Amino acid sequence: MFKPKYTITPEILNNLIKTAGAKAVIDNAYLIPRWEVALRREALIKNAHASTAIEGNPLTLEQVSELARGRDIMATRKAKAEVVNYLKVLEDLPDLSEAGVITEKVILKIHQLLTKDVLENPADCGVYRNRQVVIGNRITGVITFRPPETKDVPILMGKFVKWLNSKDALETNPVLTAGISHYEFVRIHPFIDGNGRTARALASLILYLRGFDTKRFFALDDYYDSDRQSYYTALQSVDLTTLDTTKWLNYFTYGVALQTDKVKERILSLSSDMKRKQLKGQVALTERQMKVVERINVNGHITNKLIREMFKLSDEGALKEINKLVKLGVVKAEGKGRSIRYVLA
Repeated sequence: MFKPKYTITPEILNNLIKTAGAKAVIDNAYLIPRWEVALRREALIKNAHASTAIEGNPLTLEQVSELARGRDIMATRKAKAEVVNYLKVLEDLPDLSEAGVITEKVILKIHQLLTKDVLENPADCGVYRNRQVVIGNRITGVITFRPPETKDVPILMGKFVKWLNSKDALETNPVLTAGISHYEFVRIHPFIDGNGRTARALASLILYLRGFDTKRFFALDDYYDSDRQSYYTALQSVDLTTLDTTKWLNYFTYGVALQTDKVKERILSLSSDMKRKQLKGQVALTERQMKVVERINVNGHITNKLIREMFKLSDEGALKEINKLVKLGVVKAEGKGRSIRYVLA
């Protein structure tokens, strides 16, 4: 089984302590659903923009935001597909695992979703590579990284996934587990293309499943994109003989601490709003209710019919779902009869 090699340096420990402190503030802060939706949406758009930009996607943050709203933009089909695919994966993150477990099948599915209508050969989507690839400078021809042999990919991925679901990984700090997984996945380079996007999406899924980013507020991909050279340098800092990931984890944990602190400061700013004097306590919403609020936030309203279509519910089931939000004071009804619709309260 794969066994990661690293040392908990004072820098890593300090980053983990800072992250835990900021996360405690975030978890216990006063937030109304409208703010939660805004923070999650902002992180989703930033992550989709940054992760695809790292791979050369030319779309701006504003264009990515338009695509996230379901609007069309002037861009190539491939550029739009890369962003839309990444947005879709992040939106569906809670449903991507198999009962909370990340299997090889799950990873293949993530890659398939990310590379749909993107790769030159559709047969390469969602399957391990069947030929050798190298990473290098296309202009100079200098090879900077040569991944393991193609025949070794299934074996390496099997060992890696076995570790990921082992007691050792489950008892490790989720930030470290995500960082280790990010690097090991990139090192194996199991696919013809789309390895970086898949590695970053996988790290996000790990942080979600291990209880670190259940609200999905953190734009970690934005950290990588803010200084791409540092990102590449950190990945290349690992000695391919010893595979000691200490330097990479210094970089990774610092980024998580930095992004967590940014979210903390944003939430503290929001929580000082005058509405705090009018409402007390947190309003806890289910994942389904959050999706309803997100849809209202994008479209301005929602109807019983749309809720039925979103969750495959009966008319009675959809009405029951929306009534829960009405009782919580999150949404209110407008209109009567068949023209009734629901908006944020």
